[in-house]
Amino acid sequence: MKKFIETIKNIWSIEDLRSRILTTLLLVLIYRVGSYIVLPGIDANLLHQFSEKSNQGILGLFNMFAGGSFSRASIFALGIMPFISASIAIQLLTIAVPYFQKLQKEGESGRKKINQFTRILTVVVTGFQASAYVAFLKNQSSGAIIAEYGTFFFWLTTTIVLTAGTLFVMWLGEKITDKGIGNGTSIIIMVGILARLPQALIQEFTSRTTEAGGGLLVFLIELAVFIFITIGLILLVQGTRKVPVNYAKRIVGNKQFGGVRQFIPLKVNAAGVMPIIFAQAIMFIPATAIGFATSDSASGFIRIFSDHTNGWYNVIYAVLVIVFTYFYTALIFNPTQMADEMKRNNGFVPGVKPGKATADYIGAVMDRITLPGAFFLAMVGILPGVAAAVHINSNFASFFGGTSLLIMVGVILDTLQQIESQLLMRHYDGLMSTGRIKGRTAPANV
Repeated sequence: MKKFIETIKNIWSIEDLRSRILTTLLLVLIYRVGSYIVLPGIDANLLHQFSEKSNQGILGLFNMFAGGSFSRASIFALGIMPFISASIAIQLLTIAVPYFQKLQKEGESGRKKINQFTRILTVVVTGFQASAYVAFLKNQSSGAIIAEYGTFFFWLTTTIVLTAGTLFVMWLGEKITDKGIGNGTSIIIMVGILARLPQALIQEFTSRTTEAGGGLLVFLIELAVFIFITIGLILLVQGTRKVPVNYAKRIVGNKQFGGVRQFIPLKVNAAGVMPIIFAQAIMFIPATAIGFATSDSASGFIRIFSDHTNGWYNVIYAVLVIVFTYFYTALIFNPTQMADEMKRNNGFVPGVKPGKATADYIGAVMDRITLPGAFFLAMVGILPGVAAAVHINSNFASFFGGTSLLIMVGVILDTLQQIESQLLMRHYDGLMSTGRIKGRTAPANV
């Protein structure tokens, strides 16, 4: 406890770190306040039925990403997901379209142009999703819409407000990245998810302590499994495979340089949380296309994508997670560049020739460790559906692994790593006496 208090004092004594933390808290507070501001033309007192419908099936997952704003018909109802979907599309274009490939290689100027394209596409995606959201509001809670608002006027104002809300949330994320701590988009998603955890625990506890709920013992078993899954996710996020690298000796004057062995830490889950976000965004598309239909109104092939407890939904979702894990790892991990850097610095992997042979070796190692990581990530992704299928409360089931828990674990580790880096840079002790905190070394875009 004394060590913890001393660490808090050290954090608060660093002016730059204190300013970043306070800025992050202020921007997060603005986001949470905005998530409770109801859309114009909606009677908030008549949204009970809509709230129940929007917490079911795939819409419950969408509501989770929006921090509960979706079910409250808030001005931030669509959250940050349109921006994530636009980012996915632009990243795919950087692989398939030569023009975007050229922009990616232009450094800072190219990155600014790509960001501009992403923002423009975000407006288009948000407008499309906002129209689907209006249709869903009319189908599920038409009584909550104030009669004085005409159909066209309500659609127009709601689409404009939702688009502006998403762009404002995107701006908040960028400001948290620039002026705060960690990745702003990830923190916004994590805060929205974490805000729903206490209520989910209370609901699950209440349902289990009833006569037909199984009793307190079942609830304690669920908590134990929840903790076990959390530990497994921490191991997945922090797991590395160390590739040994030797550096040749160099004599410069009377000093010797090199001649030491170091390691390249290759992450088991180098892609971080992005594959599960990519897969989730793809699974949202059919629900968006049919106007956010619920599993009751959907039919046939579309019904699969409207019910996250459906077996085929989980199979498709798991396959997408595995595919996107390899895709995103290949996107951010460049073994050829690593081999060239090692060669320039007189480094080599023992028993492997420098150059192309080293690049092939590192790439093969990365492929082998990515496979179990991808399968474990896919298994974690389908756990909420499995938990809901065994009659765990739907709100608590969404935290039972899957996107929510993975984002929470990854973002919290990233944030703690940022704070620890600031402490160590100023010659303070880190947050842990047993070793440094390891976050996701890959770029966190979500």
